[in-house]
Amino acid sequence: MKKHRILGVIPARGGSKTIPRKNVKSLLGRPLIAYTIVPALKSKMLSRVIVSSDNDEIIRVARRYGADVPFVRPKKLATDLVLALDVMKHAVLEAEKQEGRKYDYAVMLQPTTPLRTTEDIDCALAKLVETKADSVISVVGVGPIHPMRMKRIVNDKLVDYTKEGVENMPKELLPPIYIRNGAIYAVKRDILVEKNSFKGNDCRPYQMPEERSVNIDSQMDFLLAEAVMRKMKWNHIKLEKRGCKP
Repeated sequence: MKKHRILGVIPARGGSKTIPRKNVKSLLGRPLIAYTIVPALKSKMLSRVIVSSDNDEIIRVARRYGADVPFVRPKKLATDLVLALDVMKHAVLEAEKQEGRKYDYAVMLQPTTPLRTTEDIDCALAKLVETKADSVISVVGVGPIHPMRMKRIVNDKLVDYTKEGVENMPKELLPPIYIRNGAIYAVKRDILVEKNSFKGNDCRPYQMPEERSVNIDSQMDFLLAEAVMRKMKWNHIKLEKRGCKP
């Protein structure tokens, strides 16, 4: 396989509201962001891995775990309403400006999906390169939370969101539906930068199992991640040293 220039970007701003200091919050004795940095650095497909952050604490922790933090993200790209697309474009263009040459692909690896593995990253990127698709996005089956079972409330009446056919249809008879799990957004550089899209016209799925698709957005998600991860070994990600400032 031809060696392509692929940039891995770990976006980690400091202004989380639902979980304060979320990206560096301790998860089984390690900062959350470490579970993304370490597998990304072991990738055979990625040419470079950088962290995009506006926050001094996150930057210190990221560097302690070996991450490259080549710039401080502008405050205007670290608000609650900023688009991930704009954060990624900024990171790619800044890295290219520093290096003096373009990348072929970029992949966003959000710290909020700590169970993503190096194999997940490399398999998704291999699929992107080999198929010549515009993008590959990781997904997981929706399971029992199926759109055909969803409802709206209109004037205090329960209304079908979409037609199920028969109320309470057995899950085995429902069509397979998938949702983005937030772990991997891999895309051609020009689709991202020139077309302002994570998808393009040819987007392929990378399917991940439910147990590796925990996406931390709330305190409940954090507790779920801890429960799942307690059964696994994380020796490849070092524990935080006691007494160290994060």
